[in-house]
This record gives sequence, structure tokens and C-alpha cells, in this order.
Amino acid sequence: MGPKKKNAIPDRWTDYKAVGKRIPGTRFIAFKVPLKQALRRHLSESEVFGPLELMDVLKKEGEELGLIIDLTFTTRYYQPQDLPDTLHYLKIFTEGHQVPSDSTILSFKKAVRRFLHDNQNNDKLIGVHCTHGLNRTGYLVCRYLIDVDGVEPHDAIECK
Repeated sequence: MGPKKKNAIPDRWTDYKAVGKRIPGTRFIAFKVPLKQALRRHLSESEVFGPLELMDVLKKEGEELGLIIDLTFTTRYYQPQDLPDTLHYLKIFTEGHQVPSDSTILSFKKAVRRFLHDNQNNDKLIGVHCTHGLNRTGYLVCRYLIDVDGVEPHDAIECK
């Protein structure tokens, strides 16, 4: 693979749905990485998905995001300052195409537990994304459900 262009859209990014549904019985919602303005100029209007579109989609669903856990292995897609001030943001650099490390899994679990503890009195969601919102995201959400919530592996995978 050649070097990535600084302002290129991630490979196959447009092939994936922007935002999933809230995972039943949890505070998790998965989505693909929102893109900053400079990356979006080559997209059609229907393909545009940035931080503002993310917030709009959730608002229409009657959901509110409280935390974003960004699992991408780069900072080129968007900046935390592109997000509303009311939203907590955590970056956990996680390489793609391999199983996340134990330290990554631990960081993820600690962040989720801390957020849930601090937000017991509301129903704010934890948004998790990697580049496409599938592999790293699905793995870490499932690991949390299995290891912390005691969900059976088969059931955790089914609810993604």
C-alpha cells in the first residue's frame, strides 16, 4: 500500500452506514469516523458525515451522546475541538487489522466504567468508532459486554 494522501477519504468509507442503532440494553452506539470539512469536499451531499451530522442523526433518534471513544490510529480525520463542548472525547490509538492489545482493552473498559459511574442519572450514550465502525469497535464493545456485563459471547456478537 502506498502512502496515504493527507486529505483522502478512508478506503471503503463510503460503503458503510454512518451510524448504527443503540445496542439494546446498553449505552453503546457505533458509527464510522466522522470527517472534518477538508476531507468532505469530494463527497456528495448524501455521503457527508462529520461531527455535526453525527449529532443531528442522534438528536433525530431522541438520543444524546455523552462520550466518544475514538479507536482510529490517526488524528487526521477530525479534531476533538470539532465536537460540542458538552461531549467528552477519549482517543485510544488502536491499530487496525489486528486484535487490540490488553492495554487497549483495559483502557476501553476503564473509560466505559468511569463514564457509566459518572452518568448514572442520565441516559447519555457512549459512541464508539474506528474507521468504519466495525472491527475494532465491534471487538471492544463485545469484550466489554462479555468481560464486564457477563453477556455470553454468542449473544454479545448477535447484538452488535
